[in-house]
Amino acid sequence: MQPYLTLGVKDADAANAFYDAVLATVGWSSHVSFPGWRAYSAGGTGEGFTVWICQPFDGQTASAGNGTMLGLPAESREAVEAFHAAALAHGGTDEGAPGHRAHYGPDWFAAYVRDPSGNKIGAIFNG
Repeated sequence: MQPYLTLGVKDADAANAFYDAVLATVGWSSHVSFPGWRAYSAGGTGEGFTVWICQPFDGQTASAGNGTMLGLPAESREAVEAFHAAALAHGGTDEGAPGHRAHYGPDWFAAYVRDPSGNKIGAIFNG
């Protein structure tokens, strides 16, 4: 079994459009999809860490966790900026514009957003 994270969403179609666009900016894409569920991995290979986007199995409304965040590595500052722009263009909201975060280290460049369901995600370049 490979490690994974599941993020519950309120609208699977809106979430899939959001994550297809946003995760592509950091080299991730979907490797499997079925009604209400889609999985993403680096390069769309299905290998290694996987992020599942889905409507909750129990049928209840999805809610974002307070203090919960998914942070993804980016290959460059430009990728972080593209991540942020794609998120805002696809229904996300700003939680921290692209920029240096000196409190994490001198080379930490990141951006943070919330998806249309309120889940917080970030892209980080540390180089």
